[in-house]
Amino acid sequence: MAFQQGLSGLNGASKAIDVISNNVANGSTIGFKSSQTKFNDVYAAALNGAAAGVQVGIGVNVGAVSQLFSQGNITPTGNPLDLAINGNGFFRVQQPAGAVAYTRNGQFEIDKNGYVVNAAGYRLQGYPANALGVILPATPQDIFLNTSDLQPKPTTSAKVGLNLDSRQTVPTVPFVSTAAAPLPDPLSYNSSTSISIYDSLGNPHIYTMYFVKTGGGTWDMHTSVDGAATTGPTALAFDTSGALTTTMPLTVTATFAPTFGSATPLTFELDFTGSSQYGSAFGINRQVQDGYASGRLSGITIAQDGTIQGRYSNGQSKILGQTVLASFANPNGLLSLGQNLWSESPESGQPLVGSPGSGSLGLVQAGSVEESNVDLTGALVDLITQQRSYQANSQSIKTQDQILQTLVNLR
Repeated sequence: MAFQQGLSGLNGASKAIDVISNNVANGSTIGFKSSQTKFNDVYAAALNGAAAGVQVGIGVNVGAVSQLFSQGNITPTGNPLDLAINGNGFFRVQQPAGAVAYTRNGQFEIDKNGYVVNAAGYRLQGYPANALGVILPATPQDIFLNTSDLQPKPTTSAKVGLNLDSRQTVPTVPFVSTAAAPLPDPLSYNSSTSISIYDSLGNPHIYTMYFVKTGGGTWDMHTSVDGAATTGPTALAFDTSGALTTTMPLTVTATFAPTFGSATPLTFELDFTGSSQYGSAFGINRQVQDGYASGRLSGITIAQDGTIQGRYSNGQSKILGQTVLASFANPNGLLSLGQNLWSESPESGQPLVGSPGSGSLGLVQAGSVEESNVDLTGALVDLITQQRSYQANSQSIKTQDQILQTLVNLR
């Protein structure tokens, strides 16, 4: 008697139960992709062929165990280094031995050396950024977050937008500022304002501007640094419509006290473009400059395209790098390594690496993780189904055994 059909059914159902049980066990594994068992029927093959109407199958075998790379639910975590892929692609990580692996598990952290790593210590890879914060697309490298202080930048440009009140009169008190008495008489100027500028060591200095009306559309600007005696004047002129006619920007210098230890004097451009002289109160509508003090890394943010931006204690930000994603022509050809990792194989094809959002690659969602795509309800139903299949195949073997017993008992 033929027990092969029932035995193959038992093996197939047992394999399917193993696969389903593995899915259920990983129902809470971040980035896990569920698997399914694919069966093939089996027929005996003969060199001379067989009649089409009398073929009897000899059972079933497992054709493949394939993974379902469908999107899992994305859950916020609040950790800025937790990354979820919304769409196609895998994170690229480097193992300690140098081999490259791929994962959908985006639970990352910074190790003691400043590298972005997963729970196993494998380093996340991406594109580096140069000192100016410009991404350099090249061969992916281990992402290193430089936690050293951001170097200070001296002021090279300042822009001030203001309105000088045309209704003001020419002061009758002469404008005087000396080293012995640096502060001028308030009656000797019409308006004043100050901005902060930074020297070569990142020290802030108060740069004060005093505006003295000298005629219908002309003004003198006197300047002072940190309350010292003023320098100047510099003439500013406006036409009859109140628009500034003096060529901008102005090149100005600021001299600091030697106790600061920075380079002095500091030369920078001062731009009043957009300033006006209207019959309204003096006011400032713009005041920006490009210098800043040194700063320490206080946090990071990761954009949807994988760009990693560092935030510093001095209010500045800088691009530190960009994570990459990889896609494959046949994801089911990837070799499972465990630990939520896959590796390239001849069946998967070579990886196509790029920044998130480019080509067919998905986007990155920071502060979130992608949950397992296992449908627990469906998995438990499948488990019951395969259990019944196992029982049915057991009954098939039992029936074959009873028939064989009947033959043995013939006399």
